[in-house]
Amino acid sequence: MSAPIIRPATAADVREIKRLLGGYGLPRADLGRYTGSFLVAEDEQGVTGCAGLELYGQSAILRSVAVAERWRGSGLGRRLTEDAIELARRKGVKRLYLFTADAEGFFSRFGFRNVHIDEMDEVAHESREYQLVRRLWPRSEIKVMLRELS
Repeated sequence: MSAPIIRPATAADVREIKRLLGGYGLPRADLGRYTGSFLVAEDEQGVTGCAGLELYGQSAILRSVAVAERWRGSGLGRRLTEDAIELARRKGVKRLYLFTADAEGFFSRFGFRNVHIDEMDEVAHESREYQLVRRLWPRSEIKVMLRELS
């Protein structure tokens, strides 16, 4: 099995991205809105990983970081996350947020830190993920994390 390549997602990838995200219980409903700022990892079997950005001016939400079971532990999630952070920089993002229920330790390795949901830039409030987390706050186990980009 050769190492997956990471490339920009296309509309043709949406079905496989949704399948991958569904396996982890991650949100899929509004995925098509953000395909232009998604990355996919692809091997000979198809899409095997993804990471995406919801862009809101100088703010963004890192979302949908997932890797197929056969590639877990290979460093592919790290590569996707690093590439998504670099994509955010190239797009002029200064504040990169994410929501996580169980990957706080993983994302802290990339410089993300916990913040209160009220610290999020107001422009990011139009995100469906933000609206869901806000409705559940503080009863939810979901954490909000932030990385400042230079």
